[in-house]
Amino acid sequence: MTTAEVRTPAEALEVTVTAPIVSFRNPLYAGVQVALPCPPPSTVGGMLAAAAGGWDEVSPETRFAMAFHSRGAGIDLETYHPLDATGRKAEPTPREREFLADVTLTVWLTLHVELWERRLRRPVWPLRLGRSQDLVRVTSRRVMLRPGSGRQGPAVLPEGIAPLPTGILLRLPTSVALNRHHTRWDGYHFDASGRSDTMVESGWADEAGQAVAYLPPVHPARMRPGPLQEG
Repeated sequence: MTTAEVRTPAEALEVTVTAPIVSFRNPLYAGVQVALPCPPPSTVGGMLAAAAGGWDEVSPETRFAMAFHSRGAGIDLETYHPLDATGRKAEPTPREREFLADVTLTVWLTLHVELWERRLRRPVWPLRLGRSQDLVRVTSRRVMLRPGSGRQGPAVLPEGIAPLPTGILLRLPTSVALNRHHTRWDGYHFDASGRSDTMVESGWADEAGQAVAYLPPVHPARMRPGPLQEG
């Protein structure tokens, strides 16, 4: 959605996802555990698909906005199962893993609000964020979004939004092909402190003035050949 498309307030489903521990591995690094400061859009899309019962149940037009904040971070050890040169599993070995603690993810959906409300109330599959063992708690409520700019805060913003947001520019997976042979990557701005008061042209804002910027489509059916798609 662009600012030009925004005319009147819109109803949205505000989804709040909380978890005590999460870890998002940066797939740009192989053989080492480098963590991301926020979940990639593809991860959040996968969680929504799990609630629906698979991507076949999700409209390719589905888009969402999101914000993320963690209240702590740390490093622990996990069992790592590497592959040898032939592709077989080698002996398991301990490896350090960065994690985020006491996290809150907020997702806004404006398409098929009632349907997503039902799906998230009774998800088909368990809802996870990041690693398969990191289950989450989900609540939702209907809110009204107002047109206009909003405060950056903990929002995950698409690259190119103006003015230049605070924080760092991340290259994150937007969507992953069903056969996992291709990934679409895009740029996203994120301030891990969550305290940025920069006003950005997000198109929407919630009742508290938080920027709500819709991200590119995450559905695998919307993937197109091009420079943003890599094997």
